[in-house]
Amino acid sequence: MLEAPPLLLAAFSLGLVLLVLLLCHSYSGFLLICWNEFVLQPLYNLFMGDTKEQRILRHVLQHAVAGDPQSVLEAIDTYCLQKEWAMNVGDKKGQILDAVVREQRPSVLLELGAYCGYSAVRMARLLEPGARLLTIELNPDYAAITQQMLDFAGLQDRVTVVAGPSQDIIPQLKKKYDVDMLDMVFLDHWKDRYLPDTLLLEECGLLRKGTVLLADNVICPGTPEFLAYVRNSSRFECTHFTSYLEYSTAVDGLEKAVYMGQDGPAQP
Repeated sequence: MLEAPPLLLAAFSLGLVLLVLLLCHSYSGFLLICWNEFVLQPLYNLFMGDTKEQRILRHVLQHAVAGDPQSVLEAIDTYCLQKEWAMNVGDKKGQILDAVVREQRPSVLLELGAYCGYSAVRMARLLEPGARLLTIELNPDYAAITQQMLDFAGLQDRVTVVAGPSQDIIPQLKKKYDVDMLDMVFLDHWKDRYLPDTLLLEECGLLRKGTVLLADNVICPGTPEFLAYVRNSSRFECTHFTSYLEYSTAVDGLEKAVYMGQDGPAQP
């Protein structure tokens, strides 16, 4: 059986996606993610012989200044705006993240989903002396890139990168990672894990009154179960920040949920 040439397959895929975009403009953010992650990225990886994440790291090492976190962020933003889209929190939502970190002034900050280390660099650069960030990343290759990004930015002493599933690591935080209570949690991993991991954080007694949960991508690709839970629970006071999907004009948002204390067993 004859196989279609790769370029023909790519052209067909492009035409199909453009057709869908014309028919479903309201889903442009979701389609942008699918187009970049499942069409363009595999093609680039095939032709260039490496991964997008490796290319982002290489760009940072070549264009940013060692020991300068801001230059690292600017290099990643430039690459993702001009060359390849990537699922960092990005420059626009990043300003909201900065504001929440500055307001909360966390001593112990947990990130769920490190990816290439963009948000870890962004948050760690704002931590006060003695504060620390733990970032959990499921993909070991991404975790390794995050560590290299932090080392280059000069922030390795403030951040612990932990590779593995969040549902396995969260119960270990108290004993294995010497975490008493969390001051802030940034959720930016698999969207179907937002609600289960929030419930797990409650169950493990890691949230104190005033702990801030800040969740990314709650509109695109969306986290409806998580939003329904925190918005309808007396345990949380919520604020929504409307913004844009990273490096695009598609509408997205961040949800800030402040934990107000326990008043009974957590229920989804």
